[in-house]
Amino acid sequence: MRKIIHVDMDCFYAAVEMRDNPDLRDIPIAIGGSVDRRGVISTCNYPARKFGVRSAMATAYALKLCPNLTLVKGRMDIYAAESQKIRKIFADYTDFIEPLSLDEAYLDVTNSEFCGGSATLIAEEIRERIKSELGLTASAGVAPCKFVAKVASDENKPDGICVITPDKLDSFVRQLPLKKIPGVGKVTMQKLQRMGLNTCEDVRNYPYERIQKALGKFGSVLWERAHGIDERALSVSRERKSIGVERTLSEDIYSLEECKAFLPHLFLKLSERMDNHKKRTGRPVRVRTQGVKLKFNDFQLTTVEHRQAKLDEAYFHSLMDEAFERAKGRGIRLVGVHIGLAAHQTTQQLILPFDEN
Repeated sequence: MRKIIHVDMDCFYAAVEMRDNPDLRDIPIAIGGSVDRRGVISTCNYPARKFGVRSAMATAYALKLCPNLTLVKGRMDIYAAESQKIRKIFADYTDFIEPLSLDEAYLDVTNSEFCGGSATLIAEEIRERIKSELGLTASAGVAPCKFVAKVASDENKPDGICVITPDKLDSFVRQLPLKKIPGVGKVTMQKLQRMGLNTCEDVRNYPYERIQKALGKFGSVLWERAHGIDERALSVSRERKSIGVERTLSEDIYSLEECKAFLPHLFLKLSERMDNHKKRTGRPVRVRTQGVKLKFNDFQLTTVEHRQAKLDEAYFHSLMDEAFERAKGRGIRLVGVHIGLAAHQTTQQLILPFDEN
């Protein structure tokens, strides 16, 4: 039986800001873009959540819910540095670590000899070290498989732990709402509800063939999860497939020239990211493709990408010509550029979004 821990930092970005600035501790704050530049909330603290503010919410809407919300510009370099410190604590207990983002990760401690081999005690010790060494709090879930550990880590937030032992696995999963299962999004949940399915118990009592027909490949996955089955091993490294930057615009633009005016700045930021990627991996970046992305004011996206063995700033201008033809009079609210990487550019996943908002 495996021993999996899922560690999830509590409102990570906001927690770092509150730690570094005590004046922010007891007021609602959010990390995100300003309202006049179509910003989006990255995360918020728990006082802000009491007003209904959530991550990925438009900043303008968040301010309507919470007029006293204090917006704090993100410091991605600081968050990334703190994330690395957290990873070093993880590495003291196991070599099997699967980072999901800067603020969460899976740990497989099945064969760890620390804390007498107790996954629960390891999780508690990790949480205590994060608090004492970094001044931050984390929640953890402990279970025999990945998806249950992830669900469990959210059960007693913030600053809590939930342990699902093998003997409790079946009863825990049986009553679990389907919306809590990773991969069950809003659209899938609506479809499941139309089928009369709301909990894992409902799925267990539903004909397998009908679920598979309705959901395709994910039907099999859902069936396994509803029975507490998740045999996925941890992925201790990720092959990064692309590097990109994008800019959300404060006002819609309508001309090709305006789109191209952003390319020099985006190219500079892309080059910086490529340099950072090279430093982290210790290997040169091998370009496979170049591409551009546009989002129109009806929120439709278009991407143009072609093979290109060597990074060429001028080539982005040619790609933009092709992408802009698809606008067909629509306003443009986002401009982005990216490169696809050749194989063997393997590194641990590190999410460092570029957002000037």
